[in-house]
Amino acid sequence: MLSIIIPSKTERFLDNTIKDVLEKATGDIEVFAILDGYLVDKIEDPRLKYIVLPKSRAAQKRQGINLAVEQAKGEYIMALDAHCMMAKGFDEQLIKDHQPDWVQIPRRHRLDAENWCLQKQSDNRPPIDYETVMYPGKFDPLAFHGFKWNERTKERWDIPIDETMTMQASCWFMTKEWYRKNNFMQVEGFTGWGQEAESICFKTWLRGGKVMTNKNTWYAHLHKGKKYGRMYFMSRAENRRSYIYSFDYFMNNKDPYAIHTFKWLIQKFNPPGWPEDWEKRLNYKE
Repeated sequence: MLSIIIPSKTERFLDNTIKDVLEKATGDIEVFAILDGYLVDKIEDPRLKYIVLPKSRAAQKRQGINLAVEQAKGEYIMALDAHCMMAKGFDEQLIKDHQPDWVQIPRRHRLDAENWCLQKQSDNRPPIDYETVMYPGKFDPLAFHGFKWNERTKERWDIPIDETMTMQASCWFMTKEWYRKNNFMQVEGFTGWGQEAESICFKTWLRGGKVMTNKNTWYAHLHKGKKYGRMYFMSRAENRRSYIYSFDYFMNNKDPYAIHTFKWLIQKFNPPGWPEDWEKRLNYKE
């Protein structure tokens, strides 16, 4: 079984996403819709369960996912943003291709949520298969931020399942055992929302696992932009705390279960935009 967790904080397209997942899955699934401090008219389906969190101005994504994992019956778990469309049979494809110490991300397309279809494009932008970590020295505070890596997508187009440095975190898949072993949705330090991609991907790579992009299946994600906005309040102070904590934790090699250093990860992927003397500039020490 695959347990699919959909966190939502007043999301406009939650129902669309739930119905799409229920329709597109071809194997044995259960779905948890996490309502972060609000109520909705519920969809009736024996595979679907709602979890309602108490009201809070802060985002409680990590707390909600942890609650769902505690109740999950599936050997596999997947977290999905509440504004996504899936490929038919996404669940069975991910399970078929999976390895125990992997985190998988399906190929990401762009969603036209109003018409619930793939977004039409007038340019030649590729789908998003890979993400890079931008150089932290560009930001205040020093922080890790991901960004699409189109050059790697084009260079490695013919590799169906391949290593990616990081992800957007709008969809990820792993075994429940790998999730629990690595305490991925740790709230302490990371707060309720920030640095989800970094905490999952960095821990996985540094502890000997792999983060893989799977082009055998896909999902489509809504870019909210100015048209939709975030749809909920997000605390800048909370985000700032999570940025500072995450940067200190990984840059200073504080993960007690890591078998690799952060420098190893940078050398492995050679992310674009990182200066050759990044160690000196960021005061990196092993």
